[in-house]
Amino acid sequence: MSRQASKFQEKFMSYIYRGKEIFKPLNTGRIDEHVSCIREFIANIFFYTKNGVTIMIDAGYNYERLKEKMGWLDIDPKDIKHILITHQDTDHVGAIETDSDLLFKDAKVYIGEIENKYLTGEKRRKVCYGLYKLPMVKTDNERVLLKDGEVFHIGDIKIEAILVPGHTWGHIDYLIDDTYLFTGDTIWFGADGGYSFINMLAESNDVAIKSLENLEKQLRKRNLTPKIITGHTGWTDSLDFAFAHRDKVCNSWHKQKPHDPVAEYDGYDESADTEEKARSVMLEKKVISFQ
Repeated sequence: MSRQASKFQEKFMSYIYRGKEIFKPLNTGRIDEHVSCIREFIANIFFYTKNGVTIMIDAGYNYERLKEKMGWLDIDPKDIKHILITHQDTDHVGAIETDSDLLFKDAKVYIGEIENKYLTGEKRRKVCYGLYKLPMVKTDNERVLLKDGEVFHIGDIKIEAILVPGHTWGHIDYLIDDTYLFTGDTIWFGADGGYSFINMLAESNDVAIKSLENLEKQLRKRNLTPKIITGHTGWTDSLDFAFAHRDKVCNSWHKQKPHDPVAEYDGYDESADTEEKARSVMLEKKVISFQ
């Protein structure tokens, strides 16, 4: 399923989203000394390294160049023993599906207990306002099921699971060492700040907006200002930017307004993603950028 879905998105979705500035992934490279990422078409997967331990956040597509690009970052797939999954859509779990290259077949997978119901067949993933059911995702990896608010450690790395339903019913954001928040498909960054993620892909846009409001309240109440890192549109260290439009949803049917001058015409075009840049250029944060 994941191989077929990845090929479909590379071609068909590339065509329908050209010029709309919906997807604005980071190129392969490093955000700082702890966080690096790989670009797979319009999606990013992330790696967090601390005291010799590297964990992976999301597993991207069933992507033929994954091992190659991990080499750009000097990361060996065999060293990945733990993978945090925000949600089970195939652009976030493709590399652990049963028809993948099984680079991480021995890795332990962490996923929300509600989200796991998609993997067991208890729930079916719906998109396009509930009109279309996606095929069931299949993976044989060992799973650790997480509850909302659960805090656990992998080596010296502290991880907190935060439930943010809406895009999927069991979507989990991961707060790592109180300093980095990996948000998967919770937030979409436009030129003028963050919105709730893409309308046609949500189980419920109303629930997603409420979750985004609750997430902001939680961070501000705890006086946390983490680097907020999204699955498709880059990162920021500004809460004001990240939650600027938390009561609105990204509308995937139209070209984005205000126009983002740094957005690629075709987010699936990877020509700008090179090993030279991955090794030499730090990945810049999102700021207000429009004309």
